[in-house]
Amino acid sequence: MFIAIALVIGFLASFVGSVAGLGGGSILVPALLFLGDHHHMFDWVTPQKIVGISLVVMIFTGLSSTLSYLKHKRVDLKAGLLLLIGSIPGGIFGSWLNQFFRTDSFALIFGSVMIVISLLFFLPRSRGKGNRFSINGIKRTAVLNDQTISYTFPLGIGFVLSFSVGVLSGLLGIGGGSLTVPVLILLFRFPPHIATATSMFMIFFASITSSATHIYLGHVEWSRALYFIPGAYAGGMCGAFVNRKLNGQAVEWFLRILLILVGIRLIWQGIG
Repeated sequence: MFIAIALVIGFLASFVGSVAGLGGGSILVPALLFLGDHHHMFDWVTPQKIVGISLVVMIFTGLSSTLSYLKHKRVDLKAGLLLLIGSIPGGIFGSWLNQFFRTDSFALIFGSVMIVISLLFFLPRSRGKGNRFSINGIKRTAVLNDQTISYTFPLGIGFVLSFSVGVLSGLLGIGGGSLTVPVLILLFRFPPHIATATSMFMIFFASITSSATHIYLGHVEWSRALYFIPGAYAGGMCGAFVNRKLNGQAVEWFLRILLILVGIRLIWQGIG
């Protein structure tokens, strides 16, 4: 029974995470928190063990998704590599911070972060080409459906963003994509498909370093984590396929709804 549940959760979390570029932790973490409160089979659950499992699983989610996105030239490798410079040390620091949190405060923080980020998508956007940081940024172009799209990646602000993403990834086990994707789309004007694919590329590498910290701290239950991995790998590939079939607006609405639902669920659990 546990194996079947783990496979299903791994698949669904990675599928949804790959479509939205969030990495799957936004589904896996609240799912395990809920099961830990309502099912004796998951009475071993703690915030630390959940995050440890989530980050290990996201290595395989990120791997399968990234391979698919690279094949179809959706990943901005230059921007992704630059963002990793800040996200890797941030992930190590966030993983260390995780051990000081209790379940209720953990759920409240996670839920609040999701709600705030989802609201960013409802802010009005300025019209025209480029973004708010086009003066000192690196000019980038992408070809989607035979259309060339230009955008800019700012180095300084990008580094601060990537470090913050890394901290959230290690602390909350969310892979950082729930912060990376909205900022890339809203502030830097990345095309949604490029933003989600680049986020999954980052998540793959950032999850390796963050999970290594949790493994060192003894937070990973290998006897249980291994059962989530096959479903996660398959879900990541399927999610990347579906993402390529959606238009940009559909990807954004998918993000809005997902982040709001996850945020509300976790805040309710934290205050309950």
